[in-house]
Amino acid sequence: MTADSRASWSEVEEYLESGLSVSFPLASSGSPRVDYVVSDDRDIALHLQLSPRQRLPRSPHPLIRVEEIAYQGLRMARLRTTQRTLMRDFHDLLCSVADRVTVGHRTPEQAFAETVRAWRALLERPRGLSAEKRIGLMGELAVLENLAETHGWSSAVDSWKGPLDEEHDFSTEVYDVEVKTTSTEEREHSVHGFGQLTPSPGRPLWFVSVQVTRGGAGGRTLTQCVESVQSKVAEEAPAALDRLDLLLDRLGLPCGQDDERWRIRAAPLVLEAADHFPSLSRSVLSSLPKETAERIKDIDYRIDLTGLDPSPEPPEALRGPFRLPQ
Repeated sequence: MTADSRASWSEVEEYLESGLSVSFPLASSGSPRVDYVVSDDRDIALHLQLSPRQRLPRSPHPLIRVEEIAYQGLRMARLRTTQRTLMRDFHDLLCSVADRVTVGHRTPEQAFAETVRAWRALLERPRGLSAEKRIGLMGELAVLENLAETHGWSSAVDSWKGPLDEEHDFSTEVYDVEVKTTSTEEREHSVHGFGQLTPSPGRPLWFVSVQVTRGGAGGRTLTQCVESVQSKVAEEAPAALDRLDLLLDRLGLPCGQDDERWRIRAAPLVLEAADHFPSLSRSVLSSLPKETAERIKDIDYRIDLTGLDPSPEPPEALRGPFRLPQ
């Protein structure tokens, strides 16, 4: 069989099903040998030739076994998996190691270590924010900046609860704030749970509806907004910077610069939740049998606030104008 840079899984699978052994030579003539091996006991392995001074790769994972063997008179490293149910995925890992040796000209030790690190980084990397959550964060940062202008950055950061998955996004000394942001032309928002729009006893709940639109060259990216807030807190309330960083770390922010630019479409709508606000409470389940109502733990629903008039006399920090952090 002629040398190739990869062994296709379809070919490997045929040999596994037949129980026949085969060796796929992957390195070009004159290079250290790299063989993809299917054994007659329906197993797969990668054999990598080692020079007298090259070290045997070390496996950091119990499911990957690395052994030194003598194969056709050569000193070689054999990479196998102890978990055959993962054989298809292990095949891809072996091909990646082989590519690093045959194409990247890495040693077996380097190729194996680099492949394992790359796969681990991929699997352990936090998932980024969804588009809905990125837009939602933009709205919260706009409200955070308004609160800071009225109460100071230390108090504003301390009041921000959104990243902590608490009932309301902000809790100041005397009132709570729930922020919803949309990129649609209508003020349609998703509400999660019975409690999200329910005021806490003795505390007014204010709802801020933010609309954003694509900003073009004059818009702000989420990264720019976050960096602006970090800079202002570092300058004006450095003692609050650790808490701010903790909150931002919980969000899984995108790595590096993002290129989605936004601006606020229209003045946000500020409503007091207790003032004829379209929300649902657990009382909507009162017509159901008790044993049925108790099994409904939570609900998600959408509200449309288009055309509603703002509530009179909102708190000073919510009177605007609102802007994305500059």
